[in-house]
Amino acid sequence: MTDNRIELEEPVVRRARQNNRNKKSVFDRTNRTSTSTNETMKKSNSRKTIELLHRRDAPLETRTDLTPSATKDIAAAMNAILADVFAIYVKTKNFHWHMSGPHFRDYHLLLDEQGEQLFAMTDPIAERVRKIGGLTLRSIGQISRTQRVLDNDADYVEPLDMLAELADDNRTMAARLREAHNVCDEHRDVATASLIEVWIDETERRAWFLFEATRRAN
Repeated sequence: MTDNRIELEEPVVRRARQNNRNKKSVFDRTNRTSTSTNETMKKSNSRKTIELLHRRDAPLETRTDLTPSATKDIAAAMNAILADVFAIYVKTKNFHWHMSGPHFRDYHLLLDEQGEQLFAMTDPIAERVRKIGGLTLRSIGQISRTQRVLDNDADYVEPLDMLAELADDNRTMAARLREAHNVCDEHRDVATASLIEVWIDETERRAWFLFEATRRAN
């Protein structure tokens, strides 16, 4: 009786053990598959994170046949010009708003016209910097740190002193535009150079008008 019970129990025990081994094998495979999947997902997420960080931190690249050193030099020269143009524009509008005296209408309209011409320069300068792969100005703060033109915050300035100061600023700008033209010539950037030539002519015209308006009668 005992032997029969043992003989009956042994197959049952063997099947139970086999089932346990099968379950463990399935569990191990599942665990390995899960681990492998997790590692793949981690690698995928890691790659995506790196790509996102790279896109976020990557410079605003623009394809150009100019060398990196050319882009750096020309962008620096033109951003300084851009900051000066903004500074002269604001000063011109300041004097336009605060003009007074018997020649108010003539001077007021003259400075309004010159202000519009100066502002019209800003977008082409900034876009030219971007076209050659550079970065341009982003804020009023950056303009103030870059400009070489002195502001005038005086409560009152004589009308003729306003015109004389703007004439000096425009003559100085013409000289700085020539310096920027030399930088462009050095790197064979004929497109920027051709734009500068037009701006030199416009700047000299503004200086001429301002000078003639300040002539005193003999």
